[in-house]
Amino acid sequence: MEVSRHWRLRTQRYSLVGEICPNCGVKLFPPRDVCLECEAPAKELFTFTGLGEVYSYTTIYDAPAGFERYVPYTVALVKLAEGPLVTAQLTDVAAEDVQMGMPVEMVTRKLTEDGPEGMIVYGYKFRPISLTA
Repeated sequence: MEVSRHWRLRTQRYSLVGEICPNCGVKLFPPRDVCLECEAPAKELFTFTGLGEVYSYTTIYDAPAGFERYVPYTVALVKLAEGPLVTAQLTDVAAEDVQMGMPVEMVTRKLTEDGPEGMIVYGYKFRPISLTA
């Protein structure tokens, strides 16, 4: 990934910043030019809490190019507390311990690196929330 693209996406990737439609109140992630519900312009920024639950998940054993060294890893659809579904990798949990409905929180982690001396790309992943803490 080129540096300029990574720089443009940093707020979205590190803070889960999306948009809220001023017309109908729908919260959008990732940011979009137009609301998915009412088609009004959606330009007002909204920072999500990063809290949600696992809506669905799968474990990847045959990874796409560039991610082979990370297999196996679990990817989930996370339903954010504010409504949108986000696709993200789960971390700090074994694949056999993942459950639908499991509460999770967003964390910033390394996504990939461009070789041993290249750019390291960070972004959001989700980890389980301990209910006993």
